[in-house]
Amino acid sequence: MKQSKLERTSTEMATALSIETSGRGNGVQSPVKKMCMDDMLHHYCGEFGRWHLKHFVLTNLSWVLVGFHIMVMIFADHEPHLTFHAAAKSICELKPGSWEWVGGRHATTVSEWGLVCGDKYKVGLVRALFFVGWMIGGAVFGHLSDSFLGRKRSLGVANALNAVFGCLTALSPNYWIYVVLRFLTGFSTGAVALCAYVLASEPIGSKKRGAMGMCTFYFFSGGIALLSGIAYIFQTWRYLYIASSAPSFLYTILVLPFISESPRWYLIHGRVTEAMNVMSTIASTNGKHLPDGILLALDEEINSDTTNEGLESKGARAGSIFDVVYSPVTRVRLLLVMVLTFLCDLSYYGISLNVVNLKNNLYLNVLVNAVGEMPAFAITAVLLGKFGRKPLMVGTMWFSGLFCLMGSLMRSVGVWKVVRMLCGVLGVSGMAGTYNLLYIYTSELFPTVVRNTALGCTTQAASMGAMVAPFVVVLGGWLPFAVFAACGIMGGVLALFLPETSNQPLPDTFRGLEAGHAS
Repeated sequence: MKQSKLERTSTEMATALSIETSGRGNGVQSPVKKMCMDDMLHHYCGEFGRWHLKHFVLTNLSWVLVGFHIMVMIFADHEPHLTFHAAAKSICELKPGSWEWVGGRHATTVSEWGLVCGDKYKVGLVRALFFVGWMIGGAVFGHLSDSFLGRKRSLGVANALNAVFGCLTALSPNYWIYVVLRFLTGFSTGAVALCAYVLASEPIGSKKRGAMGMCTFYFFSGGIALLSGIAYIFQTWRYLYIASSAPSFLYTILVLPFISESPRWYLIHGRVTEAMNVMSTIASTNGKHLPDGILLALDEEINSDTTNEGLESKGARAGSIFDVVYSPVTRVRLLLVMVLTFLCDLSYYGISLNVVNLKNNLYLNVLVNAVGEMPAFAITAVLLGKFGRKPLMVGTMWFSGLFCLMGSLMRSVGVWKVVRMLCGVLGVSGMAGTYNLLYIYTSELFPTVVRNTALGCTTQAASMGAMVAPFVVVLGGWLPFAVFAACGIMGGVLALFLPETSNQPLPDTFRGLEAGHAS
């Protein structure tokens, strides 16, 4: 039976009272010790143990599916090779029927709906509108997951929508229905990425959060690499959409029930019992012991002079974008990270989509790019603790910018074609490291009450960059690499203005953030 709000509040108060009075033997009162989550993880539960590993892997499996839903467009919307029945330099010079598509008319959306010549812009349009959906979905679910829906339920809803929209895409009768369904898939995919990252990272201790956050995108790159194999097997776009969307059903049904809600979300909503239950489970699974007389509390409660009276947490009001903009500390941070995510996503997705201009084997190019990203995650994870967030972000953006600049100077002929491909791999590798760092950095720059809201805003900025990327790719020649080089160099300069957050406690409220900022 579902508890009423009054019953739940009474339970919270009773729990706090029982904790407060625990240890009262022979009339001796044992005071309750209030602790923030980072301290409780560090002293009693473990910063990263068996519980964390299970939670981290199961939650981040959804990033494999994010890779499927984003990068499927490379294979579904690419222009196949042609067999000409007459001499011509371009398909646009011939009448319909003067050529045949290798793989058949229904191999891709381009061949089925004739998205060539004057209609070539439609390929960039559908890709751009996918990221418009991503932008809106990130904003909507950013608020929902911070407020009443929570991290876990938001992740479940978004994955279910992904499966439905992805499978319906395979049934698209025409281009414009296809566009609508790709927009809707973008809406739910942006929500999955946002909720999965926050849900996986929030229960991890401050000393391990950065390194484990870098491991998140192994799942994303692994998904892209796996997709190249799936696309090689299912070389008809409709079957490919079903094959890449069905796993989202399986994840929602088979994996999600074994994932816990974030204890931080419970805490900011005043649900201390649920939060303490999760922390107790974390401790026992990790082979630790959470002693009696310890109460989880918000950082603002600990920083205040609150007495032991009324120790039950009243929770914190879920914030909004207005709170982020109102605070002078978070306002500047939000502006900087939004610009950085715009530049990062423009480069990352642009370089990834630019494989169609490299004139090599498409399946091999996507696989090499995906595998090429993985060393960047390992290197940045190792260097993260030594150099911190800011210097590493500057370095990865400038690294990507340098190789993209070199790529813009290479010709697409002979051996230079291979060198240009390697420049692209190194460029996307550096920007992949930045992409990963930005999620870690952003989650640490904002308090729990608005963390998903802030990430939702940066997701919108990132989506704008990703929306521009397909149109940059359509330019062809040396221009795409030149644009991506400029993004990397400019982003590295802007990153210099962000504060360092390495090994700092993860703030729950604005008061906690401002107290840490002042110190």
